[in-house]
Amino acid sequence: MKKFLIAISALTVLGGVAAVPAQASPQEDLKQFRAYYFKKFPGVKLQDYGNGIYALDAARRFEWEEMEEFPPYEEGLEKGEKLFMKLGIAKCFPKGGVGIKHDYPYFDNKSGKVRTLEQDINACVVKNGHKKLKWKKGDLPAIGAYMAYTSRGKKQNVIVPNTKAALAAYNDGKTTFYAKRGQLNFACADCHVYNSGMMVRGNLLSAGLGQTSHFPVWRRKWAKGKGGTAGFGTLQRRYGGCNKQVRAKPLKAQSVKYNNLEYFHTFMSNGINLNGPAVRQ
Repeated sequence: MKKFLIAISALTVLGGVAAVPAQASPQEDLKQFRAYYFKKFPGVKLQDYGNGIYALDAARRFEWEEMEEFPPYEEGLEKGEKLFMKLGIAKCFPKGGVGIKHDYPYFDNKSGKVRTLEQDINACVVKNGHKKLKWKKGDLPAIGAYMAYTSRGKKQNVIVPNTKAALAAYNDGKTTFYAKRGQLNFACADCHVYNSGMMVRGNLLSAGLGQTSHFPVWRRKWAKGKGGTAGFGTLQRRYGGCNKQVRAKPLKAQSVKYNNLEYFHTFMSNGINLNGPAVRQ
């Protein structure tokens, strides 16, 4: 951890720190967000950002493409499909839950809050008489991975209604993305906007653009345990890990703050094809 703190602090000096963007509409934010990366990484096409760090590094991309020939998440994906069938998930979603992930998360006018795919899956599980699943790892992200797989190739299409409540949720997520936190006083944007493409402890910092395209992900460092679902994790599991790395206390998974962050974060990848589940470091 100490080496991480030293390295990331050095990157802050090199990369500079920008202020939180002025209040703008979601569409204006998206336009500016894309423009920043297009300028920083000329030649990288919009759809390539869905490949994370593999859009920025040719050697790593080659290794990743080799892994995708026989993906390590196949067993977990099959388990996710079986759970999807066993728990009756199809009954709770439009189109039987197939090919719908690109519309998540969404703002629910009835509750006045953002709803994530994980929340709707768990609500369905409970409605069907089963015990609620753990939020960040195990069976829930395996089901989410299967649903993501059925949505591959569909463009992310998160909608922010022009209402006070929806815009407030979006702007709260935006504030969280750019807000400093933890002993290191770091924001999501420090790593994944200003210092994207730079190295920390042998790892390449990915661009914030396209990050949500490949979740749930299968990570090598998470691939411990039994049951076929080891290795999978949700986007909010990753949020918690990032918070820990900058010595900030992680929020609870599916908290309002994390849901709003996911809302903003995913909107910033609108128009990029889903390709989850994917292999990551």
